[in-house]
Amino acid sequence: MRAGTVIRLCRDKSRSRIAAGQRRLSWPGGLARRKMEVVMATPESMPDGAPTAVVVIDTEGTVIGWTPAAEELLGYRAAEILNRSGALLLTPERAAAWDARYGDQEHWSGFAEARHRDGTRILVHVEGDRLVTPGEQPGWLVAVTPATAGPTGRACSWVEPLIRRTPVAMAIWDRDLRCVWLNAAAEGLRTVFPHYELGRSLTEPLPGSRTEAAQEAMRTVLTSGVPQLDREARWTSVDLHEDRTLSTSLFRLDGVDGRPLGVCSVAIDISHSRSRDRLALLREASVRIGSTLDVRKTAQELADLAVPALADYVTVDLAESVLPDTAPLQRLAATELRIPAFRRAGVASIHEGIPESLWSLGQVVFVPPSSPFTEVLLSGHSHFEPVMNTSAGTWLDQDPERAEVINDTGMHSLVVVPLKARGDILGVAVFVRHDNPEPFTRDDLILAEELGTRAALSLDNARQYTRERTAALALQRDLLPRNLTGGGAVDVVSHYLPSGVHDGVGGDWYDAIPLRDGRVALVIGDVTGHGINAAATMGRLRTAVRTLAYLGLPPDELLANLDDLVVRLAEEDAGPDGFPDAEGATCVYAAYDPGTRHCSMAVAGHPPPAIVAPTGEVSFLRPPSGAPIGLGLGSFQSVDLELAEGSLIVLYTDGLIETREADIEAGIDRLGAALARAAPHPLAKICTTVIRAMVGDTGSEDDIALLVARTR
Repeated sequence: MRAGTVIRLCRDKSRSRIAAGQRRLSWPGGLARRKMEVVMATPESMPDGAPTAVVVIDTEGTVIGWTPAAEELLGYRAAEILNRSGALLLTPERAAAWDARYGDQEHWSGFAEARHRDGTRILVHVEGDRLVTPGEQPGWLVAVTPATAGPTGRACSWVEPLIRRTPVAMAIWDRDLRCVWLNAAAEGLRTVFPHYELGRSLTEPLPGSRTEAAQEAMRTVLTSGVPQLDREARWTSVDLHEDRTLSTSLFRLDGVDGRPLGVCSVAIDISHSRSRDRLALLREASVRIGSTLDVRKTAQELADLAVPALADYVTVDLAESVLPDTAPLQRLAATELRIPAFRRAGVASIHEGIPESLWSLGQVVFVPPSSPFTEVLLSGHSHFEPVMNTSAGTWLDQDPERAEVINDTGMHSLVVVPLKARGDILGVAVFVRHDNPEPFTRDDLILAEELGTRAALSLDNARQYTRERTAALALQRDLLPRNLTGGGAVDVVSHYLPSGVHDGVGGDWYDAIPLRDGRVALVIGDVTGHGINAAATMGRLRTAVRTLAYLGLPPDELLANLDDLVVRLAEEDAGPDGFPDAEGATCVYAAYDPGTRHCSMAVAGHPPPAIVAPTGEVSFLRPPSGAPIGLGLGSFQSVDLELAEGSLIVLYTDGLIETREADIEAGIDRLGAALARAAPHPLAKICTTVIRAMVGDTGSEDDIALLVARTR
């Protein structure tokens, strides 16, 4: 090669064409005895101020050419490196591996770790081309480009512009898990993943970012070389305060000698992908729909969930059988153009005031006989109309009010889904789009049907619960005394409050039984369990207590006989396996004699009765408490006390004092304070005042029975 020779490497179309940009190349005097200026080409995509470092190495691995860019990148001046081994620039044992692997090739490229003069490692991309030196000796022209993107370096492939502009976030991490290169998409995710920053290591702790799992995954890839694909992780954006989900794949970057140099991460933001949004909506439906056993609330939950995630406007209309407490639809007048088919149970819209709805919650919904709603109700199959046909000659001709709303609001896409459970069609859910210009798709139909199925099961459960609760409550009220009287011994009032949660009606009961000798028996009890069975058991126990009370038995003997009776009845009603069904109850039985002002009382596993003196002082009587009724352990003891005229005897069930947050003793203390405040009020107001003070407006988790008697 003569002085001034221009080295122009022209490759095929798959390689970058080295063209513009001149660099001065230093040769050792041992080869040409002088320095030669060689115009070195750099990639066309290379920006100003970011030259490629060019090194010439002979077949022995000796550096025989050096550019200022190489000095800038690696720190060695030409005089310090020329005629010396290239091993200074690399890990020593790797130079031989390069020659063994690429010695017979005209061109090669790959990643490597270069060593700076100060000892630090630099992840670089190297590209080698065979050449002949001025002394007609073979050698290699090696272009070295740092992998990091910065003022003096850049990524080095001809596909680099494409990679930098791809919407997929890409980054390269060295063996210390330090970010050495990233594209624009990764920089855009820095608010989500702040470690997307040049020079920042994953091991560096940052507020609100935990990278332990990412570190472990990268180290595993570095060690094994096995890629990890589609690793989902949720991160919180520090500026928008919203969760973002990234799907990240990791694969190892190997050097030209085959050894691992780092990890490349490829991340896609899948926070708002359609499939993921649908799965998230179904997951939310399993939590939000059917949160209570209330039919109307369940219907409204479906409407609220689907707007705006699936539709702009949603209605849930239910058949009369699902709403048993409403007037029969059959009594409403029908015409040839419309029939009463549903009642509106749920409605939601993206517009305030819901201008699309012709009927409010609870109102009867009329439909034309030829409408899609009637068709779905009769066939049990969904109606799918991605582009609504509002032209003349359709069912809308029979429903001008709906036609007007459709035209005014711009409704253009419709899905009607049957709400079907256990073979019964409970109603229909209607999904409409107007502001959203996209028509419903088949995937939207499947999603709407899935939401409808889940809602229908919850509606059916609520319907069954409502029916059973209504029947149990009716039975409970029929079995409780309607005209409670304390005879001439006491003035008595009572209050029963069914539970607002769980199974609703339980087996709480109370009674006041005037006896022949002028005394009065006061009873309160609580049967285990809820529902119709508990109410029926309560009725049997109340009848048995009345029968035993008329025999004039003292409280302890009465409870012992009641216990024995319940055990015998359970044995007679034993199931097929021969074991009796457990029927347990707690009970307080008190007998008051107004002539002597003596009160005798016995307790079977029940909370202690309260006594309020005329002065307002509250005390809780704690006689020896026997086991609950029905266990067959019938050992009970009575306690006698004398009451002043005007004293209050307060009997109650555990629903009044028990809560999830506090134990029974804390509830008893609260009850004592409530009784002290309520005692001056008239007897009729004491019950409501005490219950309001104990449970407020939220209701109780269990039934509450309260019996208050004032001695005469």
